Amino acid sequence: MPVRRPPLILALSLVPALALSALAGCGQDAPQGPPPPSAESQAAIKDDGGAPRAALGRAIDGLFAEDVGRTQALVVMKRGSVIAERYSDGVKPETALDGWAMGQCVTALMVGQLVSDGRLRLAESAPIPAWQRPGDPRGEITLKQLLQMRSGLRHSESGASVPGGSAGQSDRMRMLYLDGRDDMAAYAEAQPLEAPAGARFVNSAATPVILSDLAARALSPDRNPDRRRKAVGDYLRNRVFTPLGMSSASAGFDRSGTMVGSASVHASARDWAKLGEFLRHTGSIQGAQILPRRWVQFMLEPSPRNPGYGAGVWLNRTKAKAGPAGDEVLFPGMAPGNVFACLGEYGQYVIGSPDQLLTVVRLGESDAEQQRLVHDRLGKLLAMFPGGL
Repeated sequence: MPVRRPPLILALSLVPALALSALAGCGQDAPQGPPPPSAESQAAIKDDGGAPRAALGRAIDGLFAEDVGRTQALVVMKRGSVIAERYSDGVKPETALDGWAMGQCVTALMVGQLVSDGRLRLAESAPIPAWQRPGDPRGEITLKQLLQMRSGLRHSESGASVPGGSAGQSDRMRMLYLDGRDDMAAYAEAQPLEAPAGARFVNSAATPVILSDLAARALSPDRNPDRRRKAVGDYLRNRVFTPLGMSSASAGFDRSGTMVGSASVHASARDWAKLGEFLRHTGSIQGAQILPRRWVQFMLEPSPRNPGYGAGVWLNRTKAKAGPAGDEVLFPGMAPGNVFACLGEYGQYVIGSPDQLLTVVRLGESDAEQQRLVHDRLGKLLAMFPGGL
């Protein structure tokens, strides 16, 4: 029995080839334009904040697509209110997630409170006993230089910077997971100078650990791990987490009682967003100045050796090349110049944009290639809002 073709197909089979070429693009293979936003992304949008709603929905979908790895949480705040929020399966608004290197931003806030209290001094030599021995050039390193990642101490952040080395041989991995893990500050502080203090910028996971040790020395009378842990934990909670409303936040410590200031800070996406809002408002919450304004301004000022880094915070300037494969860390040319961000490994972002009245948080698990896509899509998301470039 002959197969009956639908009338449209039968008709097209009789059209000369030239006519068919003119009809190309009218069938199923024709460009369809960008897909509409999913129902899930639309449900995530409470208020478009002035961005094109459909485009914002597609941007949210793009940040949850498979090609970026796994996005666990996305929170967008405008004028202090959450306007878009979405989570992956198994993650809830109250789930505390690891910020990885975003911990250095928390460490800088804690140090700021200690400076405000007069327990540490920004321009003086960092009070590390081993560095104060006569003739030790590390005695020239100031607290300010540590905060701006220009201590001059030898440090390899990745295995690629170790001649013939693997990832496991980097100072970062050795400090966090291998021979330095029980006393990370001792490992970090034992490194020799590789450049004069203040002369060179090096993104270093060891530096926030040294800062955490300085905090413990200022707050605890001795080296007892339990007392150090309690003193720093209480101070961090009372002077940083609680005033910011970060009720889900917690910090990790090594066996010596030193806070792992470059990692191991966990908080919900909403609480990470509160940190971004706090910085966006230069240390105030609802008009109350929690941290001196001049300290947050210092955090957001360019380091003398890298205009793309402040103190615990990355800045939206050119020549900041600490991203995957040397990519721009933030979004020069895509977002306002005063955009800043706390950044963590595997694609963690807390982005603040004062001009746009925005805070954006992305938490997840992405490899180096996937992080490039996350970076590009976050930049495009920022550009959608009024005030973007």
